Amino acid sequence: MDRWSTPRGQAVAGQRQASLQRTLLALQDPALPPAGVDLNALSDLNREQLGQFTQVWSELGLERRRQLLAALVEFAESHVDACFTPICRWLLDDADPLIRTQAIEGLWEEEDVRLISPLIRRLEQDLHPEVRAAAAASLGRYLLLGEYDQIDASAAHRVERALVAAHQMEDEDVWVRRRTLEALANGSASELTQMIRAAYQEADEILRIGAVFAMGRSADPQWNRSVLAELNAEESAMLFEAVRASGELEIEEATPELIRLLGDEDIEIRDAAVWALGRIGGREAWRALKACSSSADESLAEAAQDALAELAFLAGDDAMPGLFFQA
Repeated sequence: MDRWSTPRGQAVAGQRQASLQRTLLALQDPALPPAGVDLNALSDLNREQLGQFTQVWSELGLERRRQLLAALVEFAESHVDACFTPICRWLLDDADPLIRTQAIEGLWEEEDVRLISPLIRRLEQDLHPEVRAAAAASLGRYLLLGEYDQIDASAAHRVERALVAAHQMEDEDVWVRRRTLEALANGSASELTQMIRAAYQEADEILRIGAVFAMGRSADPQWNRSVLAELNAEESAMLFEAVRASGELEIEEATPELIRLLGDEDIEIRDAAVWALGRIGGREAWRALKACSSSADESLAEAAQDALAELAFLAGDDAMPGLFFQA
């Protein structure tokens, strides 16, 4: 017996439908901000319910639509059980480029290989570079799934070829080329090393920053020297990526510079340094993180405690006494 056909199931279904109707009605009230509406009622819609949503959507103004989708994406980030995949998949073909971009971002955890084709279509055919860049970034997770044999190798290869082709288009927007390179760093394309090297040698700082991101994500130690050099970068975006890359590559030589950056006024760089030290490990890193874990700055203390937990996990129980308790 289908669980929805039982009296209890029918009651639950009825409650969900009533909640959906209240939410759809509230969305049509311009005095109510979307974030103040029961957005959970829009989670995991079936085909009939999606049809009801699309009818209301068509009656909303453009700004209201943008606000609603932004609220859905934000809601999903803080509510792990919420699933707005049916809505976001439908909106991949919306007329507004910002909504298409938001819809792609709303699918950031989705692993369904049926999304590969529409994402590649957006990468290859969308007229707006911000949509193409979002599609490239989103496709990167399928390369990672391919590396772990969680999707068919042919599907991962198709994604790889689409990303390589987009990156190699000389007249492509620089942000699209950056995002394709960053996505490709999740895989093992034969062209990856040369692509990273070429992007790092570019005059355009946007591509150079993407190259440093890709260096870290590639887990290839041949990039250690370049990453270390960028730890002295004046540009905050480049410095941030270099700090993250030093952690991903577990570059022990980066430890002194990372400890110095624990006092950086840029909170994102400081927290990235904390994370990187937790990945690299070693006695000096542990001492610095231990000091930060007692900081009056609650954000810093919490980040340091998380990094110490990561360091302990990576070190293993056998290494704990020697690493943490010797003077």
